[in-house]
Amino acid sequence: MLGRGVRLRRTLPLLAMFAPVAVFFIVFRYIPMLGNIIAFKQYNLFDGVWGSPWVGWDNFRMIFNNPQTLQIIRNTFMLSLFSIVLGFPFPILLAVMLNEVRRAWFKKTMQTLVYLPHFFSWVIVGGLVVTLFGTQAGVINKWIAAMGGEPVAFLYTVQTWLPIFFGSAIWKEAGFSAIIYLAAISSIDPHLYESASIDGAGKGKQIWHVTLPGILPVISIMFILAMGRVMEVGFDQVYNLQNAVVSSVSNVISTYIFTVGIQGGLYSVTAAMGLFEAVIGFVLVVGVNRVAKRFNQSLW
Repeated sequence: MLGRGVRLRRTLPLLAMFAPVAVFFIVFRYIPMLGNIIAFKQYNLFDGVWGSPWVGWDNFRMIFNNPQTLQIIRNTFMLSLFSIVLGFPFPILLAVMLNEVRRAWFKKTMQTLVYLPHFFSWVIVGGLVVTLFGTQAGVINKWIAAMGGEPVAFLYTVQTWLPIFFGSAIWKEAGFSAIIYLAAISSIDPHLYESASIDGAGKGKQIWHVTLPGILPVISIMFILAMGRVMEVGFDQVYNLQNAVVSSVSNVISTYIFTVGIQGGLYSVTAAMGLFEAVIGFVLVVGVNRVAKRFNQSLW
């Protein structure tokens, strides 16, 4: 057996590479958690975090006794849940389709095209959405008017705003997320496909019985992590796509924190809302992981 000193010298380069990551998470993730105590205080800038008076659970009572904040929590949960239900399968489907492409130049071109939107900011994507679906100058409404129809208020009707909201998120992120599944597919033993082909399995059966089971552990991990973000609806997306007409469904926790906390100065109330969001995410991750553990697909 190798001595402890020898093992330490061999792992020292790995520890050195891991050290900046550990420092980053400690400084920017764990230490800021101490600021959550302002959720239990009447925080003000002059007294600071430690000098502000304690109010116990008053901030949480204020949240749950306010019908508006309950509506915001409900909007956040529903938008995020439907985003997962509608958007989660797309990267898997896209990765499977790209994996079946045999012409390398076409495959590389398509990969570039589908994951390029990930690098666009939501300001750009929001501008593209307005350019396409705007009531007056939108491209689609111009086509409708050219054919003799009446302009449609795509962005000012809940029934049309929601599909645009979900569709823009899928278009922006599905390609980049597919990279993870493509990497998982590349690790599947090619002999499994050969064996399935010899047994008479076509492409559909090979995908169903070889590809999907082969990437099932990765799918499980990604789903568990996605459930942890079920109370997180990205501020950038909502802020750039929302308007007053659809505020009944577009007001979410992230926009509430920006409006009430940053602009309104009610830091304690929004800290309580953020802490509530984090606790729900933690409970969902643990719960989904426990379910996945029964199928030997858990994260831990």
